[in-house]
Amino acid sequence: MLLLALDTATPAVTVALHDGEAVIASSSQVDARRHGELLLPAVDRVLADAGLKLDAVTGIVVGIGPGPYTGLRVGLMTADTFGLALGVPVHGVCTLDGLAYAADLDGPFVAATDARRKEVYWARYADSRTRVTDPAVDRPAEIADEVAGLPAVGAGALLYPDTFPSAHEPQHVSAAALASLAAERLAAGVELPAPRPLYLRRPDAQVPKNYKVVTPK
Repeated sequence: MLLLALDTATPAVTVALHDGEAVIASSSQVDARRHGELLLPAVDRVLADAGLKLDAVTGIVVGIGPGPYTGLRVGLMTADTFGLALGVPVHGVCTLDGLAYAADLDGPFVAATDARRKEVYWARYADSRTRVTDPAVDRPAEIADEVAGLPAVGAGALLYPDTFPSAHEPQHVSAAALASLAAERLAAGVELPAPRPLYLRRPDAQVPKNYKVVTPK
């Protein structure tokens, strides 16, 4: 097994290789505006660090969000392209699940990422491997009662200390955690989600209403 994992659902552009036993190379850069520019060089760097070529990869793992439309689609389209080119399966993993896995907490907690618009993408977990609610997008004040008293991880939690007073690292998901979680689940025979995006809301960019048509008659 050689899994190539990547995620662009948060400001982190993150890539990792996992050989079925452990992560053998990884790279993460935080830059919310340069997902498309940074992702492929990160893949090249990780492969070079491991001394491997892309054709050695036997499976792709990609974070499916939730996340903003523009960033999230960069990783998903890249994963689909690699899968088609190599003829290997593409597995989806919820980005919040990767964040929770990296947190490595024993008891109940919350994972939350920044959804912008003064909202968070979030879910509750029984432990670092077990999500107990579907991913959702809400304003922090609207979920204060649901998350009261629970530790929290992620940039979304760190942004809103009134709702998440016990928030801590990690801020962003790592592909190393995604790859490790995927490898663990695949080894246990668990079917991973399809690589389809969890947008949870409409994209920020909208076609203007009542725009003037300028095509020639």
